[in-house]
Amino acid sequence: MPRPAPRPPAPRDEPPQLADRALDNLRFIRSTMERATAVTAVSGWGIAAAGAIGLVAGLAALRAPDAATRLVTWLVAAPLAVGASTIAIVAKARRIGEAHALAGAARKLATAFVPPLAAGALLTLACWRADAVQLLAPLWLLLYGTGVVAAGAWSVRAVPAMGAAFLALGALAVVAPPAWGDALLVAGFGGLHLAFGPYIAWRHDG
Repeated sequence: MPRPAPRPPAPRDEPPQLADRALDNLRFIRSTMERATAVTAVSGWGIAAAGAIGLVAGLAALRAPDAATRLVTWLVAAPLAVGASTIAIVAKARRIGEAHALAGAARKLATAFVPPLAAGALLTLACWRADAVQLLAPLWLLLYGTGVVAAGAWSVRAVPAMGAAFLALGALAVVAPPAWGDALLVAGFGGLHLAFGPYIAWRHDG
């Protein structure tokens, strides 16, 4: 007479350790995806566009008749450059299918990048009121470089390298004659952006 088939063991509840481990793995995957998005979100062509705007503004500032006109020229160019770079970042994220995760990446980048720029804006006003516009070139280069290096922690290696180049130009502006200020700003906001932007676009899909 055949024996009855053994009953399968009753299902057991998932051990708490496995559940916790699964949650940890999900958090790790989510964190990794957010970091990867931040890495690929930076647009090299957006950086190059900012460089083109910086180059035009710098050449115009070199021909300006007085310090007030030079300052206004740079202040008009700054939001245009930021806007061009932002549009390029959004367009790239949509093209490579990462628009859904762009908000998290942008938040990380902005947290690192915006405070130095805000400090630069306030110190620009302070320098203007103190009649110390000769300090603006090293101030802008150093604070912008600081912001780029900080934001570069979430990006590709070329981004913090560009920030370090801005810091080097800022250090040079500190010890150079004040008359070199506009030329160094052109070299930074025009030249460095135009040098690093196409390289980032070539290596990182735009």
